[in-house]
Amino acid sequence: MREIDRLTTERYATPSLLLMETAANASARSIAAHFSFDLTRKTVQVLCGRGNNGGDGAALARVLWTQGAHVDVVLFGRVEETNADARVNFEIARRLASFEAGSKKSPSPLTFVEVVELSDWENLASARHNYDIIVDALFGTGLTRPLEGVHTKVVAHLELLRSTREHAQQSRPFIISLDLPSGLQADKPEFNGAAVRADLTVTFTAPKPANVLPPASHFNGELSIADIGSPPSLLEATTSKLFLVEDSDARKWLEATRYAHGSYKNTHGHVLVIAGSSGMTGAAVLCGNAAMRSGVGLVTLATPASALSSVATRVLASVMTASLPEDARGAVNAEAFAVVSSLFGRATVIAIGPGLTHESEETRGFVREVVEQRRLPVVVDADGLNALAPWPAGLRGTREAPIILTPHEGEMRRLLGTDDRDALADRARVVSEFASAHELIVILKGTRTLVAAPDGRVYVIPTGNAGLGTAGAGDTLTGLVAGFNAQAFATLKGDADAVAATVAAVYVGGLAGDIAARERGMRSLVAQDIYEHYGAAIRALDYRGEQP
Repeated sequence: MREIDRLTTERYATPSLLLMETAANASARSIAAHFSFDLTRKTVQVLCGRGNNGGDGAALARVLWTQGAHVDVVLFGRVEETNADARVNFEIARRLASFEAGSKKSPSPLTFVEVVELSDWENLASARHNYDIIVDALFGTGLTRPLEGVHTKVVAHLELLRSTREHAQQSRPFIISLDLPSGLQADKPEFNGAAVRADLTVTFTAPKPANVLPPASHFNGELSIADIGSPPSLLEATTSKLFLVEDSDARKWLEATRYAHGSYKNTHGHVLVIAGSSGMTGAAVLCGNAAMRSGVGLVTLATPASALSSVATRVLASVMTASLPEDARGAVNAEAFAVVSSLFGRATVIAIGPGLTHESEETRGFVREVVEQRRLPVVVDADGLNALAPWPAGLRGTREAPIILTPHEGEMRRLLGTDDRDALADRARVVSEFASAHELIVILKGTRTLVAAPDGRVYVIPTGNAGLGTAGAGDTLTGLVAGFNAQAFATLKGDADAVAATVAAVYVGGLAGDIAARERGMRSLVAQDIYEHYGAAIRALDYRGEQP
């Protein structure tokens, strides 16, 4: 981001002061939106550091003041110690405050205070102002170490105000951070030491890792991304491999694969689900039903013979079933491959794993044979993943027959061949390296699910909630991912992009979970609720082609 700012100034002759002014106006709009666009007589405290983030805060203070707010600007340091561009805004704020101090007619006062000693801050903090809004403009992307000194006292003060607010069930003060909450380091998902917990973070141009990757992202509150005038070509030219998925990404995929006039079941793809075992039929049912609800034309669910009757009576009537040879415990055996391979010719995508069990060598060998011998895209989940863990070094995906893995963190550690709980401390880096090393697509489930592509790109999925941690949610996701990929490969043929289809599926699945949670509550959410809301999620994206 620093490079983009520099090039915006140097290559496009855009003064950095103009970028600062644009950032201030964008932040003011985001704040005003939370107060019905009326800031008249709202009381605001703007806490500023000496760098450019503080300069953004000083510029924002002036904008809020012109909109009728009562604004107190607090600079931690002296104006003379501030950066060149930030100093311009601090000097303006100080002069305005001086002018206002001499005027008795101003309906919206502006004050400016320099905090030089710890006692200066302690006096301010003890004054017990009941602010409507507090703006955190202490540190931006330049912070590389934990907060210390007076800044830790500021964070503790804000935390006390937040806790008092929650205890009293009040709405103020509303805490806003500029670019990212102070105390977070922009490029790191973890945090060390004190950090501001914001209600709203307005970040500029593009989100930073700490804005979107947990646990740091939990400090951001609502995230607003403000365009401040950097040319899109500069963003496109960056070497970043981390992306935040938006509605437009899923909408683009839905439009590309939309139902056309004259299309029918065979043109929408066919998912072959290989799942279930004796006593573990629910996972197969959830996966098959989710695939059918995804919009795919046909679904065949192949399951061991002893599980077939239980599965057949619970899946949607449109889901076809097939019986597989089994061992004495009701799990698929080595002979099952001959049966499923005869079904490959009709299928577009294979989904394998939910409820299979992985305890016998025959089942493990069966899973590996399916994945190795496939000529179709394959989605591997649950016991399918366990049967292949640790991941075989020579097993790789291809563009025509990609391998898509859907592990939660425990399964991911097994795929890596480790039981070290710290192995996934940097989830984005680990999943990127694993996916590129084996040429796979990997969906790493959890808070902020990640989708890693074979070239190392990682997509952060912002939809979803804690209610999706319910039993069977992973099985429904497998069905949805398989269904979206089947539609892509059936509709787009050689132009199908498995990464785009997978990203769209995970985004839509999370959105369906969000809609279901709003209607039924997170606590009582069950997996069936998720796929029953796929249609609502797709309609919410409002893409061309959903209505007849």
